[in-house]
Amino acid sequence: MIQKIKASFRQDTILTVSLFLACLSCLIIHPDSQYIHYIDFNTMILLFCLMLIVQGLKEQDFFQEIGERILSKVKTERGIIFTLVSLCFFSSMFITNDVALITFIPFGLLILEMIHLSSMLCITITLMTIAANLGSMLTPIGNPQNLYLFSISEYSLQEFLLLTLPYTLASAILLFIVIFIRYKKNQIDIQLQKQRKKIKRQIYEYLLLFFLCLLSVAGVIPRVILLGIITVCIWLKDGRLFLKIDYALLLTFVCFFIFIGNMNRMEGLHELIIHMIEKQERMISIGISQIISNVPAALLLSGYTDNIKELIIGTNIGGLGTLIASMASLISYKQVAMKYPQQKRRYLLTFTFWNVIFLIILCLL
Repeated sequence: MIQKIKASFRQDTILTVSLFLACLSCLIIHPDSQYIHYIDFNTMILLFCLMLIVQGLKEQDFFQEIGERILSKVKTERGIIFTLVSLCFFSSMFITNDVALITFIPFGLLILEMIHLSSMLCITITLMTIAANLGSMLTPIGNPQNLYLFSISEYSLQEFLLLTLPYTLASAILLFIVIFIRYKKNQIDIQLQKQRKKIKRQIYEYLLLFFLCLLSVAGVIPRVILLGIITVCIWLKDGRLFLKIDYALLLTFVCFFIFIGNMNRMEGLHELIIHMIEKQERMISIGISQIISNVPAALLLSGYTDNIKELIIGTNIGGLGTLIASMASLISYKQVAMKYPQQKRRYLLTFTFWNVIFLIILCLL
């Protein structure tokens, strides 16, 4: 068990860093009763509930079934790539960017093999990754940083959507232009051998629970009541799901909450950092995201500015750029590296090239 925990920390650099920073800050500000107020329980509860529900839908092959049904109606090379990219773009708005990539990247690699388009593997997987990172920008539940920033912003759901919509539309247009230029309209007959399944009753039940999460985001259902409903329903339906969700992400949030809470109690340092980032929140959040990824950047910077609007835009756009700017991007890289190790260097170059282009264009907006 101890070896397994050690292996988890070695594999998850962000978790290791967050734990180190939390422990270091505890040496300066010793644990006391104020620690409990550091943690944003609204964010933690909603993230936990969403992870359980999405894992349940994955167990039922719900997302891949949708992908296959849509793809069976497409007959051109350009149409197939557009479908794969769109699946990542739109699904990430509701199931988060990392789940979209975990689901559709292996599916995309399989499709590229079937249509003999492995020569376009690097750019296709790159575009799917960019699509997931940028599509998730639209909604409060699209990625962990949105979930957290929405929780502390006091924005209504409508205000949040109006803020992120222009950038999401611009991202969709950019993706469409690149696909139109880079891919041909060759006719391709794709044969998906998997037989159509009837939608199971369990899927409808998970979708109902997902709808309850949306109501909670909209402020209709209190988070504590949501936690009770989701926990009981999932436990009765499939208790194994509690063992399959990403607790490392939850622990990372807790560690950063502790670190930020302690930093805020160091008055001199707190005031200095506030002065340094004032009126530069967007560019600083983009820059820091390139080094520590956008979720920790959002958690870190939120302790030093009330300009949540700039953090939302900055950390979402900041998911572009380096491979670690969004930790979800590592999912795609690992899939490519595992299946096509000879393509690793080419993929990294392609990924960085297109990410920088998208980042520059969206920054200019």
